[in-house]
Amino acid sequence: WLDPALARHWLFATASRPMHDGEIDPRVGGRYRFVEDRDGRIVEHCGEYAAIVPARRLVFTVAPPDVPEAVTGVRADFAPVAAGCVVTLSHTGLPACCARQARARWTGILYGLGATLGVRHDAARAVQPLYAPRILTERSHAIPADVLFR
Repeated sequence: WLDPALARHWLFATASRPMHDGEIDPRVGGRYRFVEDRDGRIVEHCGEYAAIVPARRLVFTVAPPDVPEAVTGVRADFAPVAAGCVVTLSHTGLPACCARQARARWTGILYGLGATLGVRHDAARAVQPLYAPRILTERSHAIPADVLFR
């Protein structure tokens, strides 16, 4: 989550839209930036870290590339289990019209995390939002906790 060399391969990236560059200042108040080339158009994914609790929680903002003033919040909680951890992700502040797309995107991003680290995925499940536009996506990965905050 905080190593730019690894994160650029899965955070905001897809198989068809990889990130070409990534920078992370891994501290509260620090910023991140990932750069994508969308058919010759440079798109930046940026935000700021609000909380970092190693192996437990990461809270950060997301400024959408097309509307950078529409900042939303993401919280990832990590719960240890025998094989690694369960990641519970909440994305708040989204307009209701964007909730479904964001949920699908985060599901793919979390899948990409596991694929990048070469781990086995347990059964994944998306939890229905408690109310729109909140998104809660849960995916269980066999990822050792020390891998999450290198």
